[in-house]
Amino acid sequence: MLVPDPKVVRRLLTRYASLRIAQAERETPTRARELADVSHTLCVLTGTTGIHEAIARADALLAGGNAPDPDGESGLSLAG
Repeated sequence: MLVPDPKVVRRLLTRYASLRIAQAERETPTRARELADVSHTLCVLTGTTGIHEAIARADALLAGGNAPDPDGESGLSLAG
């Protein structure tokens, strides 16, 4: 699995958290769409199919750990 840029991951996690808070305070169709878009992007970036797994994998990547890969690969970067 290729390892995404930590700056991009951190930015997406921050955006996801901000949108979740904003949506909880006041739901709007625009925020819902943005939240869905950010959630999808996090899933694609982390190679997952659900937002909870994507967040866990993103957190592990930022912490420097290798999150488990559902395909059984090591999670090592090709840029090693």
